[in-house]
Amino acid sequence: MAIWKQPISLDILTALCRKTTVEWLGIEFLEIGEDHLTARVPVDDRTRQPFGILHGGVSVVLAETLGSCAAGFVAPAGHSAVGIDINANHIKSVSSGWVTGVARPVHLGRTTQVWAIDMRDDAGDLTCVSRLTIAVLAPRTK
Repeated sequence: MAIWKQPISLDILTALCRKTTVEWLGIEFLEIGEDHLTARVPVDDRTRQPFGILHGGVSVVLAETLGSCAAGFVAPAGHSAVGIDINANHIKSVSSGWVTGVARPVHLGRTTQVWAIDMRDDAGDLTCVSRLTIAVLAPRTK
């Protein structure tokens, strides 16, 4: 059974991220599964650090993008999903190609969500693991 509580599609996600860091870095949404969201980031001049490998911060941007977007579409209508904590363990460097991330829920609670994001290079090797904690905020009453 799908976890999504809001209408979600690749077109909706892409439109949501226009004129943001996501678009600037070339992040592309690839797949919406029953219980996961997949996107990738290119390893190129925009995303490499001075030593020629993917900047660790870009891996974190990919992780936060995946987890935050997924959380927003799992939250009830009218609620906001905002990141409150993220960590990343960089496992293997990447100097070219793409890094693809998959976000899966660890916990989907009423007020918090926890997402695990695994990132892999084109060969399928694990490059980074991240965990994102989200606060689910009810609509404000006036």
